Amino acid sequence: MEATRNLKEVDQEAMGFQLRFENRWARVVYHPDLKVVLCQLLSDYVPIEHFRSIFQQISALIENGDFTKFIFDKRSLRTFHQPSMEWYFLYWKQEMMRYGLLQHRKILPNLDWFKTAVAIERGQLAGKMSPEAVEKLDIKYCDNIPEAIRT
Repeated sequence: MEATRNLKEVDQEAMGFQLRFENRWARVVYHPDLKVVLCQLLSDYVPIEHFRSIFQQISALIENGDFTKFIFDKRSLRTFHQPSMEWYFLYWKQEMMRYGLLQHRKILPNLDWFKTAVAIERGQLAGKMSPEAVEKLDIKYCDNIPEAIRT
């Protein structure tokens, strides 16, 4: 796994991404020219207190930069945690709209049950979002990072 992780880091650096921070749970890089922030989760489960801390650090980056796209790579996850998703979907995304972050690209684990859980929860949460957020947010699911950057 370490070799795979290092290869991804080299690829990201070659693509011009800069490291913001890395810890046990996540690696966050950004590309000012592409206006992209990329968060890769590194663990199969992230406790909600660490999840929120990660996103508070990402918020500081977005608030002080000029970013329009957020890529959330969740491929390492093996646990679907509904409270984290709800907080991320209903609070964090809408808060980041204030800073111009409207494009969200998600890369899910290649697990049918996980994708089904996300689809069910997303449908329920969309009804709780403000009409403005539903209209303005551009959310797509991608298979990999290059696709998420392109779309």
